[in-house]
Amino acid sequence: MKLGIAGLPNVGKSTLFNAITKAGAEAANYPFCTIEPNVGIVPVPDERLGRLAEMYDPVKVTPAIVEFVDIAGLVKGASKGEGLGNKFLSHIREVDAIVHVVRCFDDSDIVHVDGSVSPARDVETINLELIFADLEMLERRIDKAKKMLKGDKKYQAEVDLYERIKESLESGTPVRAMSFTEEEKQLVDQLFLLTSKPVLYAANVSEDDLQNSENHFVEELRRIADREGAELIVVCAKIEEEIAQFEDEEKKLFLEALGLKESGLDKLVRASYRLLGLISFLTAGHPEVRAWTIKRGTKAPQAAGKIHSDMERGFIRAEIVSYDDLMKCGSYAAAREKGLVRSEGKDYIMQDGDVTLFRFNV
Repeated sequence: MKLGIAGLPNVGKSTLFNAITKAGAEAANYPFCTIEPNVGIVPVPDERLGRLAEMYDPVKVTPAIVEFVDIAGLVKGASKGEGLGNKFLSHIREVDAIVHVVRCFDDSDIVHVDGSVSPARDVETINLELIFADLEMLERRIDKAKKMLKGDKKYQAEVDLYERIKESLESGTPVRAMSFTEEEKQLVDQLFLLTSKPVLYAANVSEDDLQNSENHFVEELRRIADREGAELIVVCAKIEEEIAQFEDEEKKLFLEALGLKESGLDKLVRASYRLLGLISFLTAGHPEVRAWTIKRGTKAPQAAGKIHSDMERGFIRAEIVSYDDLMKCGSYAAAREKGLVRSEGKDYIMQDGDVTLFRFNV
């Protein structure tokens, strides 16, 4: 999973990125301090791995991972090369989803690129730049499809689809809000349009407002997210920066002292999994306890293929016990005795938390 952290300059993108990745990206109080995108690989927080490790005493524990890309601040006119322009738009094309950080606090000491805080305006600025970039690409694709149409009428459906997308974009509607048939979706996926990317809004609030449910900036952003059917989380990049300095036990105590159940990273990863329709299955044994990320709806042979292509080709069956059942029983042997270890075939759809042993022919 590759997530691009985007937004206007000085909204807290790099501070949040530093906190969740500990990668040390530069965070400064002036626009465009991020030029090349910083990349950080982060383990997915999953307490199930620790409990399985206690049960199996493995040599190593391997969590699933998320790749975060800190993309420099976009500004009005970026699609035409303003600010650092198209260079950054190209970085967004490479991610699975966009984490759009929006400033939701007032602070006279921190410069806002537009002079004041307004989540609706800030979101519109970013969305319009992505729409303008998509329109430019669509124009080229429409021209190409129309030339092909002169020699082959089968391109008419392609032209019609691109024209419909163009009309939607011109009305301010992103591609992700449109409906497509499976056949159309395949064509749309080949366009790599920026506004087709799923979006998760991260409302960056002040320390005082983290527990404040009446922050009017957050409510303004929530209305936008609800209208788009997008995910929204509330974080304080400053506090996340402090949390990042602590070890696990200290982190837990710090969160409790703040009245928080989880860190911003935990919220961000959970929301991203929901947004992208992802789940994790688990493998456990003495050599290794590991989490594997797959799309919801993945069948057992394709899940086996995540581990090794030979396992998918030679798939025989999957022996599965749910994580909750395994924990209740206290051991794999006890779960088997109670009939809770199931033998599943090629049509089995994997579930989140399936502890799995794949049987396959080499």
